[in-house]
Order: sequence, then structure tokens, then C-alpha cells
Amino acid sequence: MQPAERRLAAAGAAVVGVAFGMARFTFGLTLPALRHDPSLSATGLPDPVLGAIAGGTFAGFLVGIVGAPLLAARRGPRAPTTLGGVCGALGALLVTVAGSPGLLAVGAVLAGSAAGWVWAPYSDLAAALARPAVRPGLVSAISTGTSGGLVLTGVVAILAGDGWRAVWATVALASVAAAVLNLAWVPRVERPAERHRRPLPWAGLALPAGFAVVYQAAVALGFTYAADVARAAGLAADARPVLFVIIGVVGLTGLATGLLAARLGAGRVAAGCLVVLGVSLGLFAVGARSVVLVLLGAAVFAVVYLVGAAVLAVWTAEVAPADPGRALSVAMVVGAVGAIVSPVVVGSLIPVLGLPLLLAVAGGATLVLGVGVALVPGQAR
Repeated sequence: MQPAERRLAAAGAAVVGVAFGMARFTFGLTLPALRHDPSLSATGLPDPVLGAIAGGTFAGFLVGIVGAPLLAARRGPRAPTTLGGVCGALGALLVTVAGSPGLLAVGAVLAGSAAGWVWAPYSDLAAALARPAVRPGLVSAISTGTSGGLVLTGVVAILAGDGWRAVWATVALASVAAAVLNLAWVPRVERPAERHRRPLPWAGLALPAGFAVVYQAAVALGFTYAADVARAAGLAADARPVLFVIIGVVGLTGLATGLLAARLGAGRVAAGCLVVLGVSLGLFAVGARSVVLVLLGAAVFAVVYLVGAAVLAVWTAEVAPADPGRALSVAMVVGAVGAIVSPVVVGSLIPVLGLPLLLAVAGGATLVLGVGVALVPGQAR
């Protein structure tokens, strides 16, 4: 990569790492501590409330996805990435000082929106600032920045112990730092308004959007309830953040997404991600019986989590090379529905059916749908 491309990759990885690896998923990591914190509720926060807040964070994500191309059309694709940093910092700060479920929810939703603002614009920034030959690898590198955010969150949580507010304070500070780095290393790029008048290839986007729905639903469940499963398995509170460290470190496999997509086809890679995600949810479903199963589930989840995020960006750029940011935004908007609905539904049904059964059903459905995507003609190179 040339120097400007390396700076874009580094700044993008930092912003995406904080927005996705920290602001978007820290709620799930801190959920067991939030449930029983008397400063939030004297009687504890019930699972339906926690599930609703978790779904709300993904609703915030959806708002960011919808708003990003609109803001980019007026101020260029760098502007949404800056706003995402502001949302992450302010939302995490509100969670840090929250003394009620209401303020907790507002902060978590605002922090969750950060990821929606920052992801898709980097496809346009890559198209404007990077050579065609390096774009798939650059987009993969930016997406895989999430690994660093997950590792940092996990390490801070280990050091903080039961101090969930310290974890959220770190998210706020990291959001500010990443936004400043982005402004320093990524130049402002004007986005011609006429690009928005070009119709997107809707038929070609149907399968990537369908993948996004299932992928986002499975990922939302994994991040929301992994720490809860670890608690049920008997993993000590100060050791549960190790799950996020595992996901972050093993998730570096996402760096190979560009190469995998070039050799196998983006559709086949996406299908494989769903199959493996289904297996990981199945391991979480039985994880309450053994800490080893929980850790194995986290490792399996990690192998494909960031590959799935990166391959969606690569896939939509292949389908709509003239407008990759808007194509990715469309797929993400549709996919966000899965992320919003899945934790709300599961949270509401836990008191009736129990978390293990619900995770098993979700895992089985994800695996079957992954096989279905693989069987669609034309997915191989």
C-alpha cells in the first residue's frame, strides 16, 4: 500500500474498531453486571428490559446506517465517520454516569449508532483514495480493526473487575481518540451528488442483503448473551471478558477475507460464515454445562465474525462498483432488522423457554440458511 492508503487503513481500522468492537458490543459484555447493579434498579433489571435495550442498540445502529449516506451526500464520506465518533463518545459517557434504566438505554442506543455511521462510508473513501487492486484488502483491514477494539474492551474489563462504568468510560475516551486520528489522516472527499441518481442493481443486492439479515441476527445474539452463558457455566466475573479477547484475537482471520473472496467468491465465503456462526450459537446453547464449551464457542464465533463483516463490504462493492458505500448501506439497513429483532425476541422468551433452547434454535436456523446461500447458483468463482 502507498502511504495515503496505509493511513486510511490505520485510521479506518481505529474508528471501526472503537465503534464496532467497543461502542456497539460492550453492552453485552457488561450485561451480567448491569442486571444486578442496585444503582440502576433496586430489584434488578429483568431479561425483557435488557433484551429491549440490546435491541435498541441495534436500532441506533440502523439510524446510523440510514443517516450515513444522506450526510455523505452533503458533506462527503468522511463526515459520517466523524459523527460516529461523537455518538460513540457521548453515548458511552451517558452510560458511564447512568443512574437509571432510562439513561442507560439512551446512552447504549446512542453508542450503538456509532457503528452505523462509520462502516459504509469507508467503502466510498477506499474507492476515492485507494487503487482498485488494493481496495478489497484495504476494506478487509478496516473491518478487522474491530478485533483491536474487542481485545481492548476485554483487557479493560478484566482490569476493572465488576467496574462496568470504567469499561464504558474507556469506550468514550477511545471514541474521541479514534475520531481525532481519522480527521488527521483521512482527507475530506467530495462525493458528487449525481452518483445518487444512478439506480442500484437491486436484484444483485438481494442475496447480500439476505445474508446480512441472518448474519446480523446471529452476531447480535452471540455478543448479547455470550457473557451470560459464561456466567451460567461458572466462569468467574473477572474472567468473562476473556471471551471478548478471544473473539478479538482469533477474529484477525478477517484480514484474509479479500483473498478468500477472490479465490472462492464472496457468496461462498458468506455462506460459510453463516454455517460456522450456527455452530457457534449451538456451542453457546450447551455452554452452561462447561466453561470449555463456552470458550470453544467464542473461538468458533471469532473465526467468522469479522470475515462476515468484511465479506459483506467486498460483496456489495462487487455488485455495485460505481456506488459501493450506498450498496453496503442498503444491505446493512436490511440486515439491521435481524440485529434489532433477535435480542428482543430472545430476551422476551427467556423466562418461558430458557436461553439454551433459544440459542440452539437460532443456531440451527442460521446453519440451515447458510447451506441455502451456498446452494444458490453463481456463488463460486
